[in-house]
Amino acid sequence: MKNKKTKVLKILSMWKLSGLFIAIIVMGCSSENKLEAEISKIPMDISIDRFDKKFANADPNELPKLKMDYPYLFPEQFSDSVWVTRMTDSLHQVIAEEISEKFDNFKKDTLEVYKLFQHVKYYFPQFNTPKIVTVNSDVDYKNRIIYADTLMLVGLDNYLGADHEFYRGIQNYIRANFEKERIVIDMAKAIGRSVVEPSPARDFLSKIIYYGKLYYVMSVLMPDADQYDIIGYSENQWNWSLSNEQYIWRYFINDELLFSTDSKLEDRFINPAPFSKFYLELDNESPGRLGQFIGWRIVDAYMKNNEVSLQELLNEPAASLFKNSQYKPKK
Repeated sequence: MKNKKTKVLKILSMWKLSGLFIAIIVMGCSSENKLEAEISKIPMDISIDRFDKKFANADPNELPKLKMDYPYLFPEQFSDSVWVTRMTDSLHQVIAEEISEKFDNFKKDTLEVYKLFQHVKYYFPQFNTPKIVTVNSDVDYKNRIIYADTLMLVGLDNYLGADHEFYRGIQNYIRANFEKERIVIDMAKAIGRSVVEPSPARDFLSKIIYYGKLYYVMSVLMPDADQYDIIGYSENQWNWSLSNEQYIWRYFINDELLFSTDSKLEDRFINPAPFSKFYLELDNESPGRLGQFIGWRIVDAYMKNNEVSLQELLNEPAASLFKNSQYKPKK
């Protein structure tokens, strides 16, 4: 009889714990829903100027007006002949045609931009909604998005699809993110870079924590985005990183990399690359930028284990952030 009573009490206890766990989840979801509902009420005025179309459809006689309307797009060191030549350049015209076909009406794709700007305004009230100007950059993929306070330039020619013929000479790991869906993510990244200040410190930890803060900010500004999209991985690359997180971390610790100022570590684990360089057999299996990945995991642990605001996170030095993160990869 006692054994039956004990079993019943255990079952009731388990039910209570399960109920408490479910209640916590429900409360968390409810809180998140209220926050998103509040953010969704923030009014935004999105302005998109299709300069790429205007330039593509203009003739040399219209150049003076274009220069007057968009002085920031016509550096004074270049003579008018440069722009006239560009107007008539066959490759530039072909790229313009491809942009027009892919982005017939870019304004239809602005819902996610609207949501992004609402989140930026909520977390950074001083944010001024920038005017978005679309351009044909002749595949200047290193400057896909240029953001400066009240102006955001978007090079639409860098988002025609990873397999587009224009990108054949570009390495796969770079062009993998030349997709239309990346535009808003790259916008969030450009805005994130404007609020996350790089540390003047030269140690490896400070450099990866910078990226950790950047990706955390992006995840807050785009709560519906997948983490692998935010960091620019494929889903398989993200899953590989999670599965091997403990081993990556152990390597960093055993080789005493965290406080190293060896500049080679940037090329091995931070800068864009087809894979990370442990100098082990697993290198070819790994995605590049695993230092950035670990930095984000540390920052994520810090935010979960400390009650701090987003602004406090941005001001927290790398060393103390790491100490208070209690970061420990799961086995």
